[in-house]
Amino acid sequence: MKHSGYIAILSAGGAALAALAVYTGIVTKKRDETPFVLSGGGITVHISPFGATILKLLAPDRHGKVDDIVLGFDDLVPYKTGVSPYFGCIVGRVANRIAKATFSLGGKTYKLNANNGENTLHGGLVGFDKVWWDAEDVSEPGTPALRLTYTSRDGEEGFPGTVQATVTYAIETGSSGEASLVTKMTATTDRATPISMAQHTYWNLAGHASGPVLDHVLRIASTRYTPVDSALIPTGKLVEVKGTPFDFQHPKRIGEHLAQVEGGYDHNYVLANPAGSLPPGVGEELLPPRLAASVHDPRSGRAMDLLTDAPGVQFYSGNFLSQIKGKAANTGGGVMMTSTVYDKHHGFCLETQGFPNAINEPSFPNAVLTPGDIYDHTMIHRFYTR
Repeated sequence: MKHSGYIAILSAGGAALAALAVYTGIVTKKRDETPFVLSGGGITVHISPFGATILKLLAPDRHGKVDDIVLGFDDLVPYKTGVSPYFGCIVGRVANRIAKATFSLGGKTYKLNANNGENTLHGGLVGFDKVWWDAEDVSEPGTPALRLTYTSRDGEEGFPGTVQATVTYAIETGSSGEASLVTKMTATTDRATPISMAQHTYWNLAGHASGPVLDHVLRIASTRYTPVDSALIPTGKLVEVKGTPFDFQHPKRIGEHLAQVEGGYDHNYVLANPAGSLPPGVGEELLPPRLAASVHDPRSGRAMDLLTDAPGVQFYSGNFLSQIKGKAANTGGGVMMTSTVYDKHHGFCLETQGFPNAINEPSFPNAVLTPGDIYDHTMIHRFYTR
């Protein structure tokens, strides 16, 4: 069976069951809160099984000074209580927005929990970011890795079908010594259901406590984007970026044309294969991960390439960050400040994904997973200095 999207048919396989957390404002289920630590190629990543969340990512600058380059908190309480604006977590079942928290599938209409006005955002009230995942060390020689699994029950947040979701984080080191964080997201289902998982880390390559990222230089390998309405729901059109503030085909400062974008960047970019079309569908030859975006911080020299096999990437310029008390920061003398205050544009996100509201937009790449198929989504963050 062929689809128009990027859900890949692989050999069947299940994922370990994970406990279902109930969100009541505070997640009370007790688990070991000690993070897992992966280290290799000069980078170190701290991961919590709560939300499959990246808590820290330590990387050197051009002078070898190591800093934490992801926004977040020093303990899990803000992640559990909903204070966190999806810092570092896996979001799902469906990343981004579903219009009016409603969709139809197989002749039936499903009503979801609305948590973004009248829309569903990042899976609803208790998305994949607000549950405990089971964790297993799956490291191999030279490749530290962690696999996290979660069972999303039939009816959870209004979605049909029981979904077995898996996320694997691994650090791979290239031949020239550069480190890559490889994130692989897979899922199976026992009933047709929409699936589009995403990794939602907020980045600041100058260091998480370094303030606005507007001088970061960004390139997005895309000629088109999906414009949105006032509720940030795509209109269904694909619009050329050339000659608009959304054009990042050539590297430019994030802040260069930001003032011309009402509300700031929070838009899905269409990623094309070498022939210029959308990624091939199930049953066709699938593309390997290809470059989606590159970012460089001139101050620190840190740079990051993002590769993926997903059809889209959401660029978010941290527009809604406001007076969030985050992790402590190192003042340079080994003394830690009480906390960092994250404000507007202090971090950015590049979330590879299916298109927002694809379940309600027939012209968008397919986002429906059916029994016997496997959802398969890879993203690679490659770190280096220049």
